[in-house]
Amino acid sequence: MKIHLNQIPPGGLHLDGEEDCPLGDIATPEIRCVGPMRYSLDLGISDGALWANGMIAQTVELSCVACLEKFEHEIKVPAFALHTELHGPENIDITPFLREDILLNLPPYPHCDRDGARVCKAAKLETTGDAGTAKADWSALDKLKIEKL
Repeated sequence: MKIHLNQIPPGGLHLDGEEDCPLGDIATPEIRCVGPMRYSLDLGISDGALWANGMIAQTVELSCVACLEKFEHEIKVPAFALHTELHGPENIDITPFLREDILLNLPPYPHCDRDGARVCKAAKLETTGDAGTAKADWSALDKLKIEKL
């Protein structure tokens, strides 16, 4: 997302809209953008620096670490904040800052049932036994003969 500094009035600028996915070449088979990134940002220039704050959101497709199925997850950064020094050019690209916040908000171990909208297939696996009500079977250890030295 490129910002033309001469278009920012002294009182600041508010931007709402959508941009292409900022992940670009970082996207992998496990992490893929689904649709554009949405934003609502306030921008301004103060003391030779650009500041921005607001909200960004990106829907991504992730692979569940339990069942390995793909699912969609919306990453929301409700308090995006940026303050960067300006060095010369009239245009500044804030895409790296947006990308960084989205990557920092990715779940470290994505589970498809995280939001409660679905049940993970790995959680449906049946367990043998009587649901943990049986006593531990120590009979094999009871038969163990240990020689004392």
